[in-house]
Amino acid sequence: MEEYPILATLKLLIIGESGAGKSSLLLRFVDNTFDPDQSATIGVDFKVKTINVDGNRVKLAIWDTAGQERFRTLTPSYYRGAQGVILVYDVASRTSFTKLDMWLNELQTYANRPNIVKMLVGNKIDMENRAVTRQEGLAFARRHQMLHIESSAKTREGVQLAFEELVQKIIQTPGLWESDHRRDQVSLHEADSDQQSVCAGYCALT
Repeated sequence: MEEYPILATLKLLIIGESGAGKSSLLLRFVDNTFDPDQSATIGVDFKVKTINVDGNRVKLAIWDTAGQERFRTLTPSYYRGAQGVILVYDVASRTSFTKLDMWLNELQTYANRPNIVKMLVGNKIDMENRAVTRQEGLAFARRHQMLHIESSAKTREGVQLAFEELVQKIIQTPGLWESDHRRDQVSLHEADSDQQSVCAGYCALT
């Protein structure tokens, strides 16, 4: 069966507090694996996946950023050129939810696309000790004009849908990705170059 050509290559970011499950979401989405002992990301991780959304083949260059404060100085380069961002909190951690404003402020400071699409993901809904209700997450997302979904990297619930809805919204946003395709396209070579420049020896690549 002949495959359609790739419509675009999109740069996506995953941000949020350390321990919210960002890396687990990425591994579940890209490799369909889950490691309950997943170690914290050091610096940045980077993965590529091609998906089909609404009949379009789209290549995703996904950057998983460290949540620890000591790596925040590496952050500005991550945001450059991103068309979409997934902001993750842990529904069992009130702290990860209350710090969302800080992450949004950072996004607004460094992102160079004013119409970047934002997806808020309440992760770890498989946990019994929920500290943040679905209604609270939805209200925060609406207040900041974000998409919203709840997920579990452990059970897979909501993971694929979160990425697909984000990409769908990016494709539907005029001027976000198609205005200057050559400039906007994030080639793997380009991404690798950025990776080397911002990691400063701290990256945990797989």
